Amino acid sequence: MKITDLMIERAMVMDMHARTKEEAIDELIASLEKNGRINDRATFKKMILKREAESSTGIGDGIAMPHAKTKAVNEATVVFGRSKEGVDYQALDGKPSYLFFMIAAPEGAADVHLQTLAALSRLLIDQDFVAQVKKAKSSSEVVRLFDEKQAEKEENKQTDSNQPAGSDKFVVAVTACPTGIAHTYMAEDALKKKAKEMGVSIRVETDGSEGVKHVLTKDEISRAAGVIVAADKKVEMARFNGKKLLQTPVSDGIRKPGDLIDKVLAGQIPVFHAEGHTDTEETSTNNGSIWSRIYKDLMNGISHMLPFVVGGGILLAVSFLFERLGKDNTIFQMLSAIAGGGTGAFHFLIAILAAYIAVSIGDRPALMPGMVGGFMAYSSNAGFLGGLAAGFLAGWVVVLLKKCFKNLPKTLDGLKPILLYPVLGLLITGGLMYYILDPFFKWINTGLINGLNNLGTGNAVLLGIVLGGMMAVDMGGPVNKAAYTFAIGVFTSGAANGGLMMAAVMAGGMVPPLAIALATTIFKNKFTEDEYKAGITNYILGLSFVTEGAIPFAAADPLRVLSSSIVGAAIAGGLTQLWNINIPAPHGGIFVIFLGNHGFLFLLAIIIGAIISGLILGLWKKPLKQG
Repeated sequence: MKITDLMIERAMVMDMHARTKEEAIDELIASLEKNGRINDRATFKKMILKREAESSTGIGDGIAMPHAKTKAVNEATVVFGRSKEGVDYQALDGKPSYLFFMIAAPEGAADVHLQTLAALSRLLIDQDFVAQVKKAKSSSEVVRLFDEKQAEKEENKQTDSNQPAGSDKFVVAVTACPTGIAHTYMAEDALKKKAKEMGVSIRVETDGSEGVKHVLTKDEISRAAGVIVAADKKVEMARFNGKKLLQTPVSDGIRKPGDLIDKVLAGQIPVFHAEGHTDTEETSTNNGSIWSRIYKDLMNGISHMLPFVVGGGILLAVSFLFERLGKDNTIFQMLSAIAGGGTGAFHFLIAILAAYIAVSIGDRPALMPGMVGGFMAYSSNAGFLGGLAAGFLAGWVVVLLKKCFKNLPKTLDGLKPILLYPVLGLLITGGLMYYILDPFFKWINTGLINGLNNLGTGNAVLLGIVLGGMMAVDMGGPVNKAAYTFAIGVFTSGAANGGLMMAAVMAGGMVPPLAIALATTIFKNKFTEDEYKAGITNYILGLSFVTEGAIPFAAADPLRVLSSSIVGAAIAGGLTQLWNINIPAPHGGIFVIFLGNHGFLFLLAIIIGAIISGLILGLWKKPLKQG
């Protein structure tokens, strides 16, 4: 891909006036609009901000690459912008950004924005080239510099040191980042460049937006002095069994490639053993705390469970409507069989949760013992908490089994996945669940149900306030998920008021986008035209219980938006408990409101919370500067 084919000289902003992140985004979008490359400025900006809410596209070293793929784009374009004084773009390294590359991709254009990001990243890793672009006197000089640099890259591909000059001077590496865009390819180029300077042959596999490229062969892995895995996501590791391996964050591949290569060549790294994956954890002190590991494992279980929750929960709630026509009604019986009972989606919630927590810890061998342990928790009424325990137990049982059997003769390797792990994993997990964990968590679960069923009005309101407020703290993040997970646990526990907690979190989650929509409507003079248009869409998102619609506004003005949202969401959550509102569905927003016992009161609680939040935000926010 030739970058300059997507650049328009007349659209380049050679001297940006922006001083803030949003001003920079607006200035680049204005150039796109002026040159006819987008047809809906508000929608395009909304998508840009949505991407920024995930993580800043200010990748560091003075460079930012905001990007969006949307139907608002007429033709794939890269708008170049340069700020002489620098913009606080909330870059990953905390430093100002000077060079901007805004990538606009039309909706049907495959992965053009990802390919463009990858190509730009490979060029911009060269600091000398970046310095030249910063000093360019005209847009035509920028185009010339990119054309020359890309041509140089193509030539280097032909002579790239990809073949080993000797086993002691040959290294293999894998680079990968969660989004698979900039850092994956920047780390690749940094490692290649440094290896060439050091006289070391290197082969780098990239696991990025373009898929896995330059796949390492068995022969190359075998001949290499060692392996560098510069990655912030899971990559295929079993092939490196028995090799000296250094696992490190992808940022280290960019910042200190020479140090990584030196360590591998000096042999100052442990040997990796695929079974158990313990050595890879010892190679880096930057893999995250124990709490981040627990959170990652928990989220893996919850993300796999949610489709069962949403699909099964809503259909189960709908079945209650037909139950009023009589339990012999065939539609009620069909929906009940699909969604609930002993055969439907809700029957599998805890088993799926436990299975995929276990998989996150112990990989595929932990799937079966985790699922069975979760099902035992469900069957014994140990509930959601029992399922969590079963998942973590099964995962770590398998990890320990892998450690115990790692020194078995190679001839017995085939027995591990088909005999030893399944049989012993199930026996140990099942035995501990049956004799210890199931009775213990059944006792806790029964106490929790009794406590919730006997909550006084005051305590119930307080719990509703806390759960509702938590839904607005990070709008889809860990705190939001913690509140929602608690409500799901109560919902599936059999508590008489399980739907009460669901009403609190649903109301709390609906308030932030609705509050923003109201604020942009009532206080129109305090929002830009783009914000006003984006605010209108939040009516739909809020009514649908999609809290994430508020994220772009929260990213742009976190103090006002989050503070006001938390207040309104907490009030709405508390009102649902005061009025004893029970919603028998775990999702759906306005579409399931009247499946509950007090549909109009539920709607009123949401309206009150949204109005309060909207007024706080609108009154707190300063009017736009004129001119």
